[in-house]
Amino acid sequence: MLEHFALRHIPPLLLASIWTVGGTMSWTHGPEQAILTYGLSEKIASSKAAWPLIKIEGSRVTTIGLAIWGIYLGGHQEAMDTLLACVGWMAVVDGLVCAKDGAPGSAKMRATYQSVVALWGLLGMTSGKYF
Repeated sequence: MLEHFALRHIPPLLLASIWTVGGTMSWTHGPEQAILTYGLSEKIASSKAAWPLIKIEGSRVTTIGLAIWGIYLGGHQEAMDTLLACVGWMAVVDGLVCAKDGAPGSAKMRATYQSVVALWGLLGMTSGKYF
């Protein structure tokens, strides 16, 4: 609910917007570019067999972004924090996959930013539950 807006809501809403739009990248900029942007190697990005998978992954990222916005607009900031905390699993998986198959630095970047998002949720920053 917008009447309950606080500055602490900006980071998760910015993330939700980035994920909502970013998840469409394989459709708007092509699957090869989306795979490279994700952080995987050129070898994987040029493999047409991987292209349907990045489209599927993108739909899930867009879904999470839309869910964050829907939860926020419904006034459920504690639920937003729960969803953001669950992003910790994405940090683990993305970090491991990018460490094995990604471009140099992609594992650290992905694991770091997603860990920050998960920590934000775990600390209840959106809802102001703990801070």
